Amino acid sequence: MSASGLPFDDFRELLRNLPGPNSAALVAARDRDAQLTKPPGALGRLEEIAFWLAAWTGKPPAVNRPLVAIFAGNHGVTRQGVTPFPSSVTAQMVENFAAGGAAINQICVSHDLGLKVFDLALDYPTGDITEEAALSERDCAATMAFGMEAVAGGTDLLCIGEMGIGNTTIAAAINLALYGGTAEDWVGPGTGSEGEVLKRKVAAVEKAVALHRNHLSDPLELMRRLGGREIAAMAGAILAARMQQVPVILDGYVATAAGAILKAANPSALDHCLIGHVSAEPGHMRAIEKLGKTPLLALGMRLGEGTGAALAAGIVKAAAACHGGMATFAQAGVSNKN
Repeated sequence: MSASGLPFDDFRELLRNLPGPNSAALVAARDRDAQLTKPPGALGRLEEIAFWLAAWTGKPPAVNRPLVAIFAGNHGVTRQGVTPFPSSVTAQMVENFAAGGAAINQICVSHDLGLKVFDLALDYPTGDITEEAALSERDCAATMAFGMEAVAGGTDLLCIGEMGIGNTTIAAAINLALYGGTAEDWVGPGTGSEGEVLKRKVAAVEKAVALHRNHLSDPLELMRRLGGREIAAMAGAILAARMQQVPVILDGYVATAAGAILKAANPSALDHCLIGHVSAEPGHMRAIEKLGKTPLLALGMRLGEGTGAALAAGIVKAAAACHGGMATFAQAGVSNKN
């Protein structure tokens, strides 16, 4: 707890003093790349990814202990009828993850990725954001701190994902509050909302942002009013990764919303992050553009669970393997350009 006693103060201090990239490691990676048996730039973005790994780990590009972290939370806003699925599905899917039966389990196996799932008080949904704040400052800060623990254990690449019925409503509200426009700009079908359900979803986002409009200039206050436990935990995990020199891959619309809150607090806060994919959720590409990022993949997915980030981790692993495993011109006896 900070000296002032305000729970968010410690996080504000961290956000003001984020470590930057390691320039020496970046220079070393560029020097090695220039000697590898390929024309300069021939591997395109794979080369950029290798440099990114070096800059944010301070080491030669490598991925040895990748982790997918899924944060699961429930939302009081589902009482507004914004989704066709009941909130009980969140806990049921967490059980499915534990049993190995979800899509993310198969992707993690195929790409040799670790997987951890964090159950964030699923029996206690957040406040309905159309009527009250989602969380108190103390609860929001505690959940951020809990999310920071995801980086423990020597992870060297963190893929951020989520599970939570109603959380695309939350993501839409966050984006509307951060970037403006209309609710229709940011609201999409999520888990299959259409017709009257979709109309209620738009109305809920409009009402929530209007209710809290006088308290949205501070990004952390915005998060605790319009966010959810998985949003807060993902924000904490992204922040902890930065402090511990762990590169991050963000998944879809909801994970991107968590990252957007940090970027609003410090424009450099997501420099250690890649966007794994652009989802089929209509607002996601718009949100990615606001962050100034380019997604690695565009596969029309909209599942969540960290699936897009996990698939992108395979590309990052390949980038590191090419950089570290390719022979140099001298080693291979191949003539370099004059």
